Amino acid sequence: MPGPSLPRRAHCPRCLRPRAACLCALVRPTAHRTEVLVLQHPQEQRQAKNSVRLLRLSLAHCEVVVGERFEPAALQALLQRPGRTPWLLYPAVPAAPAAPAPATPSGEPTRLVVIDATWRKSLRLLLEHPLLAALPRLSLGAPAPTAYRAIRAARRPEQVSTLEATVQALAMLEGPHFDGAPLLAAFGGFVAGLAARQRAGTAGRDGAGPA
Repeated sequence: MPGPSLPRRAHCPRCLRPRAACLCALVRPTAHRTEVLVLQHPQEQRQAKNSVRLLRLSLAHCEVVVGERFEPAALQALLQRPGRTPWLLYPAVPAAPAAPAPATPSGEPTRLVVIDATWRKSLRLLLEHPLLAALPRLSLGAPAPTAYRAIRAARRPEQVSTLEATVQALAMLEGPHFDGAPLLAAFGGFVAGLAARQRAGTAGRDGAGPA
């Protein structure tokens, strides 16, 4: 006979994380005009280290779609919204060079598309979806130092968390109208809390629930 089942841990109904790792105290509602679409790889969805949940709770116009492969019609509907120009936050790399694009948008209604995945999986997503690869690209010229290194190794020096990259991109798109400093500070608190739980040996149980 199977042994007794373990009791389910209580989860926060808002952020869907275990109560001991609740994000809600860190949420910083951040005013922004740009729509944000995050295409999240399924393996990132349950990662305790993932920054997208805090980003989604803090940005009013942020949509998260989990998937690895998207049908062209469904992807087209996600990328193209009336009155919005889609831009992909992704560097021009030799394996996936960027198509010629107009100047970086300034003040025009924009839909920022962000891929949340490891470097290898994000590149695969881009190569397998021509609609994504054809979008004009927004690159972070010199990303600020990341707070993420305390909890997650990066293979490339310019790699930052999805939250940090999105905040920097919104600052590029919206200029002085956007203030991402409180959200970046909150992310620093998230990293510090997770690092403390890692030292205590409990971080591996933090990541239950959808993004």
